[in-house]
Amino acid sequence: MLSTEADTVHATICDLILDLAQNGVEASSTLVDITVRHDKSILTVTIKDNGKGMSEAVIQRALDPFYTDGVKHRQRRVGLGLPFLKQLTDMTEGSFAIDSTPNQGTCVTFSLNIDHIDLPPMGNIPSLVLSMMNFEGTYDLSFTRVCGSNQYEIRRSELLDAIGGFETSDDLILARTYLRSLDEEFMNNMHEME
Repeated sequence: MLSTEADTVHATICDLILDLAQNGVEASSTLVDITVRHDKSILTVTIKDNGKGMSEAVIQRALDPFYTDGVKHRQRRVGLGLPFLKQLTDMTEGSFAIDSTPNQGTCVTFSLNIDHIDLPPMGNIPSLVLSMMNFEGTYDLSFTRVCGSNQYEIRRSELLDAIGGFETSDDLILARTYLRSLDEEFMNNMHEME
């Protein structure tokens, strides 16, 4: 079976988070704050930035899958990120909210029913975090993963201070190894709590 472009762009929940984080960085944010919270049957993700923000009219256009501003992604004729996310939350009996103020920033919160048959796979969290930390630009990014009292947080600025940059393959390998160790410890603790 051939996959569509949308299938390949948003095959996992991590793909959706990556798309929204990139939107925040491209909106001239100095801080993008992401929290992934696991509860018994609900996964809740909050992505908050302090970038350009949007008016109510722009938010409504951004939820239209056939709308694009034609500036950010000149090669695309559609903007699928938010509409695809909204569709996924509807399909999995979850929720979706977007709060944005021009010149102050945007907060997107969505929840997904973990037990729903239409839930896509989570994806690779360490690869997601490393990808988000490698967008072009001067920004900080905070990523927090929470399940009850089990949690970890990593900031781009702290990781850059620790390893010195993301310019060489050695830097990237070191960062990936560290991020994997954080997430493996989180997952081990989560399994012990079950």
